[in-house]
Amino acid sequence: MHKSLAVVVIAVALAGPAVPAQAHTTAPVVIGAGHVDVVDVEYEDGALELGLHDESVEPGVEREPSDVVLLVKRQAQTTVPADPAFAFLGAAGAKIWVLPEIQDDELLWPGLSTEELEAGVFAADTVALKVRGVTGPGRVAVWTEDAVGTPHVLANSGDGLPDVVPLTAGEHRHTSWAFQRAGLYRITFAATATLAGTGTVVSSAPATYTFVVQP
Repeated sequence: MHKSLAVVVIAVALAGPAVPAQAHTTAPVVIGAGHVDVVDVEYEDGALELGLHDESVEPGVEREPSDVVLLVKRQAQTTVPADPAFAFLGAAGAKIWVLPEIQDDELLWPGLSTEELEAGVFAADTVALKVRGVTGPGRVAVWTEDAVGTPHVLANSGDGLPDVVPLTAGEHRHTSWAFQRAGLYRITFAATATLAGTGTVVSSAPATYTFVVQP
């Protein structure tokens, strides 16, 4: 991503309406609504790889994380629930921006995918997705909720990183993502797994994803 072009796109995202996803060779793609497997784990030629599968367009497109800006629109702004179980998000009533686990057509619907991984390749069919680092103006948390609305935290930069999210081969999962403040965030992931039979550990290169949260 060319630095000056990235600055322009991010400035537009922060100040104005969402920019539709589009395929340019010289500017980052900005995605602000629709289904996107933000972290798409694949295994090719003996190596784990992290990509991004964009299903906000038809047909879906595989993209490099460095070529994409993921837009958290101002419509995602809400407040921390009073329920103490959500204290990991901050003080009750505090402003936050949430991309929800359940799809909202007006917002980005981020998923985690290992659908391209075949069963039997990895020990216990398990891949460890590590959240290695978060830079930005506030905390980032990722969680799911059970049938009665109890949160199960998968990653929380507010209590230290790295955090590890266990994934199963062939899985497609949606979670809620919360951002504490408006601004530019970069989240770095890496994946590790053990090959079945040999015990060889394979790891992906780290991949950094850019989110912009509108005020």
